Amino acid sequence: MTLRTGHIGLNVSDLDTSRDFYRKVFGFEVVGESREDGRRYAFLGRDGTLVLTLWQQSGGRFATGLPGLHHLSFEVPDIEAVRRAEAVVRELGAVLHHDGVVPHGEGASSGGVFFEDPDGIRLEIYAPDGAGDLPAPTPGAPTCGFF
Repeated sequence: MTLRTGHIGLNVSDLDTSRDFYRKVFGFEVVGESREDGRRYAFLGRDGTLVLTLWQQSGGRFATGLPGLHHLSFEVPDIEAVRRAEAVVRELGAVLHHDGVVPHGEGASSGGVFFEDPDGIRLEIYAPDGAGDLPAPTPGAPTCGFF
């Protein structure tokens, strides 16, 4: 059996804020949307492929202390794309972990930027190469652990 991850669905507290955030940071296009009261959602994609669905069905902040999602990770082709994303994340004033681009661990050449969306959902944008000359933020632990 061949298996691939399909789209990701997230509950958000404010659809407009989250939709705009994900469009700016990731360059997603809105491929479907409902503004009907009580049934608000947005389907976001790239190049004709659905990637992320946002559902306005929650309140409060993302609960990192409960079982469930740890973080979402998105791969980009190179470290320059990570740096461009970092600039947008900083411009939007999002919570940024590790203060910028860092490797995935000690001696790793892959690395990225680790941050939160408007509801506190932890996100990662990384490149498979190009971060090896940077210091790892948490010795002996993977950076994507958000330690």
